[in-house]
Amino acid sequence: MRLLVVEDEIGIANFLKQGLEEESFAVDVCHTGNEGLDLALSGEYDLLLLDWMIPGKSGIEICTEFRKHFKTTPIIFLTAKDTLQETIFGLQNGANDYIKKPFHFEELLERIRVQLRPKSGETNQLTLGPLTIDLSAHTVFKNGTEITLTQKEFALLEMLIRNKGMVCTRTRIIESVWDIHFEYNTGVIDVYINALRKKLQLGEHENYIQTIRGVGYIAKE
Repeated sequence: MRLLVVEDEIGIANFLKQGLEEESFAVDVCHTGNEGLDLALSGEYDLLLLDWMIPGKSGIEICTEFRKHFKTTPIIFLTAKDTLQETIFGLQNGANDYIKKPFHFEELLERIRVQLRPKSGETNQLTLGPLTIDLSAHTVFKNGTEITLTQKEFALLEMLIRNKGMVCTRTRIIESVWDIHFEYNTGVIDVYINALRKKLQLGEHENYIQTIRGVGYIAKE
């Protein structure tokens, strides 16, 4: 899961980035409202954490504009404001939740997890052919037999299956799975793909993870 943190207090922003990355989230951070809105509108994020008062566009302005394009992506406000009217105003403008500063990281983490839980009618499992991954238990099964993967292998497989039928470019994979946003030797992806295929014991006719030469990879039934 990729999160966007828009927070102008550098210490809080760094604290959130470190803590959330330790919980296996990919995290982007920015410190101004204008940059935050540009990043949010890229559509790359599963959840936004917005400070209410930031330089440039406010958190409310980001929230309002973002909701015109993305109706369901969760938004949580980080705010020092604590009046009932302000809280209602934020929720009416598209926020899903808010947490008052100062806050305990464990509480924020649980609020994030609540927002990212599958909604009614959705499933917490993803499938690809004989493969099933359980996002809650962080497990992978092939035809009922559990396959042990590393954290990065799991994240890579999850990304491919979430985007089943669509090409995942090397750049997008390295940014989403490794959280690297600069020029980097993407050959590490090939190493992990090969390891995945071996661990998943994909036979000659089980071409569920395909290479798109010069571009990236695609998961297909």
